[in-house]
Amino acid sequence: MTMQNGFETASFEPKRDEDDAPSLDAGPIALIKVGAASLMDKARNASLGSLLWPWTSSPARPERLRPTAYLDGLRGFAAFLVYWHHHELWAHPPPLTQVFETSFGYDGRHYFAALPFIRIFFHGGHFAVAVFFVISGYVLSAKSLSLIHAGEQAKLADNLASALFRRWLRLFIPVIITTFVYMTVVHSFGMYIELLEKKPHYFRAVWDWFCELKNFSFIFHNDKKGYFIYNFHLWSIPVEFKGSIVVYTSLLAFSRAPRNARLWCQAFLVFYFLYIVDGWYCALFVSGMLLNDLDQLAAKNQLPAWFDRFRPYQQSIIYTMLGVAFWLGGCPANGHDSKDLRKNPGWWLLSYLKPQAVWDVKWFFLYIAAVLFVTATPRVPWLKRFFETRFCQYLGRISFSLYLVHGPVLWTLGDRVYAAVGWPKETRLVQLGHWWNKFPLPKTGPMGLEIAFLLPHLVLLPVTLYLAEMVTRHVDEPSLRFPQWLYKAVTTPRPGRLPA
Repeated sequence: MTMQNGFETASFEPKRDEDDAPSLDAGPIALIKVGAASLMDKARNASLGSLLWPWTSSPARPERLRPTAYLDGLRGFAAFLVYWHHHELWAHPPPLTQVFETSFGYDGRHYFAALPFIRIFFHGGHFAVAVFFVISGYVLSAKSLSLIHAGEQAKLADNLASALFRRWLRLFIPVIITTFVYMTVVHSFGMYIELLEKKPHYFRAVWDWFCELKNFSFIFHNDKKGYFIYNFHLWSIPVEFKGSIVVYTSLLAFSRAPRNARLWCQAFLVFYFLYIVDGWYCALFVSGMLLNDLDQLAAKNQLPAWFDRFRPYQQSIIYTMLGVAFWLGGCPANGHDSKDLRKNPGWWLLSYLKPQAVWDVKWFFLYIAAVLFVTATPRVPWLKRFFETRFCQYLGRISFSLYLVHGPVLWTLGDRVYAAVGWPKETRLVQLGHWWNKFPLPKTGPMGLEIAFLLPHLVLLPVTLYLAEMVTRHVDEPSLRFPQWLYKAVTTPRPGRLPA
């Protein structure tokens, strides 16, 4: 890590998907044969135990972490915040859930879980999603920006072509597999799932799943619902794909612009997506791309000269960023309008900052919070070290799978466990009455940290982490390799033949 233009920076060269891609020197047909043989080999040598207990061969921790390993840890911890936020809202009955969605003192209620800064650990799911999008913009643009800086236009075109080809497959293959398995399990066992209608037979369930999936995965559809009924937490996946397209097209559009023009174009895009149209998620992706551009320029001491003016105040600026990020990251979510936000103590004046174009007010403040937090993290040593711990690095490795499976676990096992320990909810009393109060636990303790809430996680968290590990090894990692192979297969001419 070096000091450039008054800011600590680290060169960012992430491990790319294609780094592990198999060679196609012998042509795609030969590769298919080699791949099939390798798969059969693994199937013969794998024991049932190694398939069902994925930790038999844990990935070795590298001796030296990459300069941007903190981003993996940040992504993982953010995924855990999403898990915790959803459980808080699902376990507690509706009158209590408003405590998590509003600020401290709202309607005369004062709870520890609603305190500024503290509330992120109970209500941090929205903030976590905004952080996901900034990290994605940062990571997706890293290689392309390094090629732009080097003037490698031909390699840039190849890189963007490969990235765009693989992106949909990488995002939606895990969604397709996990939601299909979830649908099959729920139907096969006749389980009651809130918000999910039971189908008369399996083929009807499959057809309903397919119809939902094809619209959900097509980002240009006109369906206003915006979520997938078989896992409505995954609303952010199509948004992730849209943001990826914005990043890739922007990189191509600005690739021949000189440094200052490129930076100004990215800054204008951020302004456009926040103040002219309601494109808050695009602003998050573009901001991540802009941060990476600035970091790479700083690593080569090529930042615009005016950055030098901030050198004497670097630490003050960074810690101010961190404080503002923690405050705004806890933006209340009890309504989409500025009028709703003004009812929350501490947010009356801030509510007037919302741009006219933004429909849901919280995303404007979460945009600011996420960008400031991602900017500050590598420049605050103790915070960076936290995200580089084994715990956060492990969560980072399974983060996508944790995001995919925590909902199905919550709606199947979690709903029944919360009913068994006595959390009241109308649908539980009606549909899961046979589970009600089987193992009653006291609801003593601070709001959000009650004994009846914490103890169930001795079961729910290990089950969720186990399934996330299984999905990471058997679904997520193969879904990274398959698009790599497919891209090379369709773009590599067969030996002895001219390209068509």
